[in-house]
Amino acid sequence: MTPSQNNNEAENTSGQTKKVPYHFGEKLRQVREHKGYTLKVVAQQAGVSESLVSQIERNHVSPAIDTLLALADVLDINLEFLFEEYRKERPVKIIRAGERPTLEEEEIIYEEISKPEDTDKQNAFESYMVRIPAHSHTHRGSYGHIGKEMGYIIHGKAKLTYESKEYILEEGDSATFSSGVPHILENVGEDELSAIWIVTPPQRFVN
Repeated sequence: MTPSQNNNEAENTSGQTKKVPYHFGEKLRQVREHKGYTLKVVAQQAGVSESLVSQIERNHVSPAIDTLLALADVLDINLEFLFEEYRKERPVKIIRAGERPTLEEEEIIYEEISKPEDTDKQNAFESYMVRIPAHSHTHRGSYGHIGKEMGYIIHGKAKLTYESKEYILEEGDSATFSSGVPHILENVGEDELSAIWIVTPPQRFVN
């Protein structure tokens, strides 16, 4: 970005009332004054106009990223120092063992162990504990659906029928596959089958 472009940025912004979402100005000014640099010196070394630096320091304009990087380089500022208060809190979601939402499909029980993220549909997934009585099998996947799945056998012995092929899964085994073709998980043991299942995009526990 050339100095003339930065001048245009300042002029276009100063002519209207615009909310500046990020306030870097105080920190930039404090560091500049601590180092004994004038606005003119900083502007010349960063390749921007003196008026733009002044407006940024007064939080009258939000700088373009390349402008901010240039100023941080001139002032030898660590970017973490500039952005430390803008770190987004990412919550940890807990589902307690005794509070899992459950679904029943005939005799099969699904217990939700992670809730799909509504705000991130592209990467959304659901995971659940599936419990299948002896000699029973899942039903919904028998016609296939979009997405991918991964299953991990916790207890028991299962048969995964995937299209026309069959796979025997025992405790500790896992399987990963595309959900687009018919697939059935069957309990072929004498004990209840329990498994962890992860599906994307979510299919069962969707509001």
